[in-house]
Order: sequence, then C-alpha cells, then structure tokens
Amino acid sequence: MAMTALLVWANWSGETLADGATADRVVVWKAKRQLELYSHNKLLKSYAVSLGRKPVGPKLQEGDKRTPEGLYAIESHNPRSSFHRALKVSYPSAADRLAAAKRGAAPGGDIMIHGMRNGLGLIGRLHRRLDWTAGCIAVTNPEIEEIYRAVPDGTLIDIHP
Repeated sequence: MAMTALLVWANWSGETLADGATADRVVVWKAKRQLELYSHNKLLKSYAVSLGRKPVGPKLQEGDKRTPEGLYAIESHNPRSSFHRALKVSYPSAADRLAAAKRGAAPGGDIMIHGMRNGLGLIGRLHRRLDWTAGCIAVTNPEIEEIYRAVPDGTLIDIHP
C-alpha cells in the first residue's frame, strides 16, 4: 500500500499546461532547481528540475557533470532519445568553445532538457531528490511532454546560476 501511494505521488503531475500554449522563452534557475516557461513575459508554468551531478558553476569542459550557464536556444526536438523525449540546447556557444580551448579542453555538448531514462519513468518526481544528469536538465515524463509541445525550435533558453 505504501509503495502504491509513493508511486501515485511520484507520478502526479499537478496542474497541466494549457493546450496550445506556446513558450517564447525558457528560464532555468540552477540554484532553485527550477525551469520556467514564458510567453510574452508572462509565466506559463514552472517545473522543478534535476541538474548535472556538479550543479554549482558553469560548464567548463566535457565530462565535468555541470549544467551550462548563459543564453542559448533550443536547437531541435528528439522524440527517439534514450531519455523520454529531449530538447537539444545550443551549448556550446562560440564563447564556450573559445574559453574551453584556452584551457586546453573540449567544451562538451549534447546538453538537453529531457525526461527520465527510457524504462525508468515510474521514478517520476522522486528523481528530484538529487542532481543526477551528466549536465542536462531533467524533468518527469509528463512534464517533458508538456515542454516538448510548448517550446518550438529556436526558443531562447537563459540558464542562470
């Protein structure tokens, strides 16, 4: 009974984003573990997130397990990701590549907003108990479904410390 209650709680998505809602900006607040969708400066919805395993500070190089900080864009939608849906973030920027090169490092890449690893969707909101990604921004599967529909390619994403 307790396990059933835990799974129900973990997979309850709360209030859903209005059908047809379209975001023109995504804002991520790393310190608050929060992703916000905006349309014409109006908050549409916010989501609790998990980040890279080393969430403090900007991404410096490939493999550092950090989530980038800065202004990027959503480059593409991937319905066949190894995670439940994914939106590709345009990291690294030219400035990120240059800064990494000055340090003699590769900047890394493949930064995504995604759901849970395929087959692990029942974890639901429990994933938020720790930062577990390799640098991506993770939400639950129902949440990525909403975000995937509402955020078109080219949408700006501003990732704050």
